[in-house]
Amino acid sequence: MKILVIGGGGREHAVVWALSRSARVSEIVCAPGNGGIAALARCVPLDVSDLDATIAVVGDEQPELVVVGPEVPLSLGLVDELTALGVRAFGPTRAAARLESSKGFAKEFMQRHGIPTAGYAVCANYAQAEAALERFAPEVVVKADGLAAGKGVVICANHEEALAAASGMFGGALLGSAVPTLVIEEFLTGPEVSFFAVCDGFKAVTLAAAQDHKRVGEGDTGPNTGGMGAYSTDTLITPEMSAWLLENVAQKVVDGMRQEGTPFQGILFCGIMMTPAGPMVLEFNTRFGDPETQAILLRLETDLLAILEASIDGRAAELEIKLKPGASACVIAASGGYPGKYRSGLPIAGLEGLDGDGRVVFHSGTALVDGATLTAGGRVLAVTAVSHDLKDALAKAYEALDAIRFEGMQFRRDIGWRALEA
Repeated sequence: MKILVIGGGGREHAVVWALSRSARVSEIVCAPGNGGIAALARCVPLDVSDLDATIAVVGDEQPELVVVGPEVPLSLGLVDELTALGVRAFGPTRAAARLESSKGFAKEFMQRHGIPTAGYAVCANYAQAEAALERFAPEVVVKADGLAAGKGVVICANHEEALAAASGMFGGALLGSAVPTLVIEEFLTGPEVSFFAVCDGFKAVTLAAAQDHKRVGEGDTGPNTGGMGAYSTDTLITPEMSAWLLENVAQKVVDGMRQEGTPFQGILFCGIMMTPAGPMVLEFNTRFGDPETQAILLRLETDLLAILEASIDGRAAELEIKLKPGASACVIAASGGYPGKYRSGLPIAGLEGLDGDGRVVFHSGTALVDGATLTAGGRVLAVTAVSHDLKDALAKAYEALDAIRFEGMQFRRDIGWRALEA
C-alpha cells in the first residue's frame, strides 16, 4: 500500500516510522517531511496550510491512504475534500475538528454532554472579559479560542494579569494576530495526563496514556511550549481510571458528536487534569499529540496501519491494541531561545549511530541540505527510548542527547520527574 503522510514534525516522523514497520506498506511519501523522515519516506515540498496545494500533491501521488498529522489542514477541511474526491483519509472532518480548533465550542460541547471540565466564560471582547472575571477566583487561565500551536494559554495569578493577557490576545500583540474570542477558565491543580483514543464515529477505544511537559524550564518553570518531553508507562494511570476516562470522556465525545451530526473519526487526544475533585478535561486535540506520539508509538506493538483503517472503516470495536510492557520516554532538544525567537540553519552533529537498542531519534524541525542535517524549527529533535522501566528509558534518551550538538541546544533534564519521585 502507498501512503501519503501530511506534515513534517516529530509526530509525523514517528507515524512514518511506525507505518514503515507494517508488512502491508510498500511506499511512504511525506509532505513536506524533514531531514529525518527523508531516511524512511520520499519527501515532497508542501505548505500544509495551503489546501489547494495539498490536494494537488494527493492528485500527483495517487496514494491509497492519506494520513493527516497537523491540526491546521484538519481545521481547513482537508479530510472533507479528500473524502469527496474518493480518497481514503485518516482524521476528522472540519466540523469534528472544531473540538480542537475552537476552545469555546469544545467547552460548550462538554457542558451539553456532561463531560467534566473547569468552569469557563467565552468572551468576544475586552469588556466581556472584564465582566466575566468578576465570577472567578483571582487565579485563572486565559485561552485563545483558535489554534495557537500550543502557545495560546496564559496562566494568570490575578485578574490584572488576566486582563493584560486578554488585551494582548484581542489586540494581536500576544500571538502575532488578533483573536476573535477567548476563553477564561477556572484554574485547576493536579497532575496532567494525555489520554488517547481511537475513534470511528461510533466507538472509542483506548490507545494509550502519556504525560507531557509543557513548560520550557526544569521544575515546570518558564513559558508554555508545544511540549519539551513526554513519557508513557504501564502505571501512569490505573486500568480502572483508563476505563473511566474511556467511558466518561472519549465515548461521550463520540456519542455527542454523532448526535449533533458531526461524527468523530480519528485520534482523540484528551488533555486531563487529575484534580482533587476528580478528572477534568483541559482540552481536546483531534490528532496525534506531539511529543506524546513519539513515546506512545515506540511502545505500540499493534500494526498502526490496522488502527488507522479500523478508524476509517468503523471497525474500532474489533481492535486489540497492545503496547510493549514497561515505559518509554521522549526528550525534546530545542533551539536556543525557544519558545521565543530562535535561529535556524545550524548544523547538527553527533546523530550517527544513536538509533537502536530501543532508541529512536525522531526529527521535529530539521532539514537536509547538501547532505548535512540542519536545524529548521523551535523543537529540533525528539530523542525517544523504550525499556523495562522509566528510569532506564530516560537514561537511554539522555545518553543520546549528550552525544548530540548544535549551537544553542537546550533540553530539560527532568522529564518524568513526578513518576521517578513517586
